[in-house]
Amino acid sequence: MINTLKKRSWVTGAAREKLAAVLKKKYGSGASIRALAEETGHSYGFVHRVLSESGVALRGRGGDTRSKKVTSA
Repeated sequence: MINTLKKRSWVTGAAREKLAAVLKKKYGSGASIRALAEETGHSYGFVHRVLSESGVALRGRGGDTRSKKVTSA
């Protein structure tokens, strides 16, 4: 789905909903907003807005800290 869209084009209606579903799945799997923006050819702000509109809980800055191993000293 992502590769079939014309880069830097307006995405509305059903196409936007499909893109939102794909972005939501990839973001949930750990992809960054910046990586998704590069892949789609859209801006960081566009991807952030689409994810927010689809109800995704956005991660904090600094990446995915869930996968880092915590060691005690």
